[in-house]
Amino acid sequence: MVQILQGKDITLAQLIDEFGLKLADGEDFFSEWRHDLAELSDLEKQSLNEVKAEYLHLSKYPILEPVVKMVVLSPLLRLAGFYQPPFYIASEQEVKISSEDEGTIIRGRIDILVFHPPFWILVIEAKRADYSLVPAISQALAYMLADATSAKPVFGFITNGNEFQFIKLTKQGTPRYALSYTLSLNRGDDLHTVVKVLKRLAHLIRNS
Repeated sequence: MVQILQGKDITLAQLIDEFGLKLADGEDFFSEWRHDLAELSDLEKQSLNEVKAEYLHLSKYPILEPVVKMVVLSPLLRLAGFYQPPFYIASEQEVKISSEDEGTIIRGRIDILVFHPPFWILVIEAKRADYSLVPAISQALAYMLADATSAKPVFGFITNGNEFQFIKLTKQGTPRYALSYTLSLNRGDDLHTVVKVLKRLAHLIRNS
């Protein structure tokens, strides 16, 4: 009997059991979020300070997912250059993935997909401010596994507006993944680092 699961309900254990997903060993697997990060301009830093101030102001009341996308995520993607060629953006992209024996099917919708035809670049999951990022990791990985273009790595980016985390997935042979540290809007220059990583990923694709 075929089991149909929603992406938002999937667990990491299920992805490991059904799709053979493995956590990559060593820091070199996901070096893109650590190394060769360009410095930001004063104007970019000013823009991020405004994003932070606006979020902190609005957070006096509950911040739902649409507000997270509008106030935090949208300016980050713009600063990283993902609204410019060669990139395109899709919202609520429907995906379906089946296990090898087709005993399990996962369905869902990607909040935001950044792509450079035919390749997926960045799978983005946004959550409301009071949600933990932990469940979003397995949800994003499930959608990343649905990418049919397995020749290149796929990156994930999850946020609740206050915290941010990056994911890398490769699908050649055994699918493997790794996570960045959790970055926080309230900790030092972490928000600057988020944009630096996004810009780094954009640069890698432009020059690949």
